[in-house]
Amino acid sequence: MIRILYLLVFFCTLSMNSVFSQKKTNFVQFVNSQHAWVDSVFEKLTPKERIAQLFLVRAHTNLGQRFIDSVAQVIQKEQLGGLVVFQGGPVRHAHMFNQYQKLAKVPLLVTFDGEWGLGMRLPDSTISFPYQMTLGAIQNEKLIYEMGRQVARDFQRIGMHFNFAPVVDINNNPKNPVINFRSFGDNKYNVARKAKAYMDGMVDGGIIASLKHFPGHGDTDVDSHYDLPQLKFSKARLDSLEIFPFRELIQQGAPAVMVAHMNIPALDPKPNIPSSISRKVVIDVLRKELGFHGLTVTDAMDMKGVTKFFPNGEADVMAIEAGHDLLEISENSARAIGLVEKAVKSGRIKQTDLDQRVKRVLAAKYWLGLNQYRPVNTVNLVHDLNMPASKSLVQRLADAAITVLKSDRRIRSFDRKAETAVVSIGVNQPQDFEKGLAVQLSDRKEFFISGKETSDEMKELVKEVRRYSQIILAIHDNRTRPASEVKINEQEREFIDRLGGRRTITVLFTNPYAMDNLPVERSGSIILAYQNDHFMQKAALKILLGQAKAEGKLPVTVNKRFAYGEGI
Repeated sequence: MIRILYLLVFFCTLSMNSVFSQKKTNFVQFVNSQHAWVDSVFEKLTPKERIAQLFLVRAHTNLGQRFIDSVAQVIQKEQLGGLVVFQGGPVRHAHMFNQYQKLAKVPLLVTFDGEWGLGMRLPDSTISFPYQMTLGAIQNEKLIYEMGRQVARDFQRIGMHFNFAPVVDINNNPKNPVINFRSFGDNKYNVARKAKAYMDGMVDGGIIASLKHFPGHGDTDVDSHYDLPQLKFSKARLDSLEIFPFRELIQQGAPAVMVAHMNIPALDPKPNIPSSISRKVVIDVLRKELGFHGLTVTDAMDMKGVTKFFPNGEADVMAIEAGHDLLEISENSARAIGLVEKAVKSGRIKQTDLDQRVKRVLAAKYWLGLNQYRPVNTVNLVHDLNMPASKSLVQRLADAAITVLKSDRRIRSFDRKAETAVVSIGVNQPQDFEKGLAVQLSDRKEFFISGKETSDEMKELVKEVRRYSQIILAIHDNRTRPASEVKINEQEREFIDRLGGRRTITVLFTNPYAMDNLPVERSGSIILAYQNDHFMQKAALKILLGQAKAEGKLPVTVNKRFAYGEGI
């Protein structure tokens, strides 16, 4: 009897592993195949409910119970396909998911913008991994794959299934206000390699990953949340640069692609047509030319980039007409479903095309195991989302990203016993970096530059700091999302310039593009840490103290002095 039970467990485990292995490697094939569960569910849905499977509604837990309840009413009434999850807390989110799933005839597809993990929307109680620009500096893609696997575990633990990541936009415009540090960099090959590692990690971990923002949002200075960006590049330029990472990763099994709201005359000459609702972009380029057969999803349909020229639900109909499987955050999903139903009846949208997309969405849910949906267990949820192994991985990623520029000679000769001036700009009290230095240095003095000093005070400060045998200049960018320029006044700029010299090690906790407007070139050594988070400060400290060797390389070209791929 025991032997029979053992064999049953063995074969069940073998069967489950076989299915899981298939799920990990064949998503695109899976969602385009016929499945009895999909057909059974499809047949039970009304025409409106089938259309509703293509719509994703906004979900929060930081806007109060009234908002949560209002979304619940929409889900129950309209039977939408899924959620796009925003800010709140993990336990509140899990309770919300459980509540909403009870109201749905078909399990909801729960999607999330988690480019740097759950911390992108839930920063207070979950882990944030480094930004993609920081990851772009890492030379070991296995670490990024490992991050993808961990992001997948976190998603599954909280009850989510679909990450709108990685960003594969090539950030070749330093002034880009919407992508920038969210990109792996400006080199198309590096972007493709890093994105593949992240994508593979998530898919192998059992969730859906989505490349974005097709056909490439990297070279624009307009934010599509507020207006419609226009890319006036030739088709040849787009093919060779912006579309390159999409093409590469589609060939390697990308499960999903998000299409951006951009006007690109070379792909569709219709005036003011956003790429997200253009049939020429979605069907002709993405589906036919690039051979993509996975899920397509729009960027948020309430963004000005799409509603400005196509208001009152017309953009929603055009998105379906263009060939999309999923629509993010319609301004009014009930209106949109009604308009799509009318478009089907009039022949504007083919019934067979619509049915195929509904079944593809249902198959994605089947691939995820939602045919056997289980509520989220909230016991120890916050603990499970903050495991020591995850924190260790964050630190390993940070350590691998640190980039030393110009020379490492000054770092190699750094003396913990020498008189040291530690000068900090952008903060008014010691951060983790300064606190760590305080423990290690036997003779130091700290200076904090507020930006409010008079010209005379700054001149005296320069004289005092120059008396020290070695100088650490730490420039912190406290903004949540570091822009291409650090906000400093002319006195601070002159102060930084005058401190430069062979005795000075400059440590930058900011966007790499900031080096173009900071006079740090004269420093003996430069330690680039990319962002101001505690894990990057700890990593920079290790490099300065000789506890680790910097292995990161610049993921972007900043100027003639600091080019892509540089790093000591």
